[in-house]
Amino acid sequence: MADAAQVGRMLAGLMRDCHTATMEQLPEMVAGHGAAADLRDVALFAVDLQETVLRQITGRGLDAGEGGLELRVDGTLPGLAYQRVELVAEPNRTPEGPRRWWAPITDGVERLGVLRADTAGDDDQTREALRALASMVALLLLSKRSFSDSYARLVRTAPMNVAAEMQWNLTPPPAFAGHDATVGAVSEPAYEIGGDAFDYAVTGTTLHLSVFDAMGHDTTAGLTANVAVAACRNARRQGASLAETSRAVEQTLMEQFGASRYATGILASLDLETGRLDWVNRGHHLPVLVRTGRWWRQLHCPPAGPMGADLGLPVTVCHEQLEPGDRLVLYTDGITEARDADGNQFGLERFTDFIVRHHSGRFTLHETLRRLVHAVLDHHSGKLDDDATVLLAEWRGGHQDDLTP
Repeated sequence: MADAAQVGRMLAGLMRDCHTATMEQLPEMVAGHGAAADLRDVALFAVDLQETVLRQITGRGLDAGEGGLELRVDGTLPGLAYQRVELVAEPNRTPEGPRRWWAPITDGVERLGVLRADTAGDDDQTREALRALASMVALLLLSKRSFSDSYARLVRTAPMNVAAEMQWNLTPPPAFAGHDATVGAVSEPAYEIGGDAFDYAVTGTTLHLSVFDAMGHDTTAGLTANVAVAACRNARRQGASLAETSRAVEQTLMEQFGASRYATGILASLDLETGRLDWVNRGHHLPVLVRTGRWWRQLHCPPAGPMGADLGLPVTVCHEQLEPGDRLVLYTDGITEARDADGNQFGLERFTDFIVRHHSGRFTLHETLRRLVHAVLDHHSGKLDDDATVLLAEWRGGHQDDLTP
């Protein structure tokens, strides 16, 4: 049983030694310091981009995973720890033997993988030691992954095209929580995504949200989406309003592509103190509002033309007052228009009902999105014809303590 002093030394040692460590050195380093707090046989597992498998980080090979285990997210105890974001213990093989644990590795609400460790005890101090180590590992992975090709290779299960490479390096993390709000996002096909993009950012007490769907499904579509996001960020960071920002995106696309390329989109801002939502519709599918986890409706706003089409339509800023617990859903047509073998679309009704049903089942926002995208893929026999993106934000309105599981 590790006491508070041992846990403190474990964390301090990891913090001290990690500054010059590479991704490949993390498994041995974490295991060594974990043993000092009576956490034995420690192993690290990272989740892949599509959240289907957990791959062991061994520190060996080009993907830092040579010789490691690969575990399914669905149908396994490690996967259960990942899905529920909670400690899961394996049944004891012998009464006197060590207890094996699986702990979720999370940064806020972004799920990175799981940690495995054996312990002699099953008490509150042991559980706190496991959680503390998993939290530190999350920070270590985040600090190393941005410049690690090994990590990038490890979390991929298929070759990635150039457009997808651009998009994954452009977009923010797929999960965020802070200041009374939680955000989650997914995009498919993960390795061949072309013209879809999402973005979010926090400025003081304002949460900015946007989703774009660029014309086409090729590298040029990826370039169009990249330019749209960059132009949006650039205008927003200079203090532009929503309408001005959408016009800046249009102007930039026109400068780069003439009228040959365009992007539809929703640009929104949420006041995190009051719940006031402002948004503009640039020829895109209407947002969906899910309230009390029981019912939903589409929000309506007069559409301006797609950005880059140069239609000259007026840009209208619309408003909506959110209530605590409301979920705002932005999406692209690849979600609702995915077809099964008989040509039946996944559809808006099925899409929104799925979110409502899983919300009421008390799944986290991010687990709901994971299951949603897998349902869409299953509906379309595992391969989509068009990009499919969902950006989901939940406003808690004064219930900050509920943000993380």
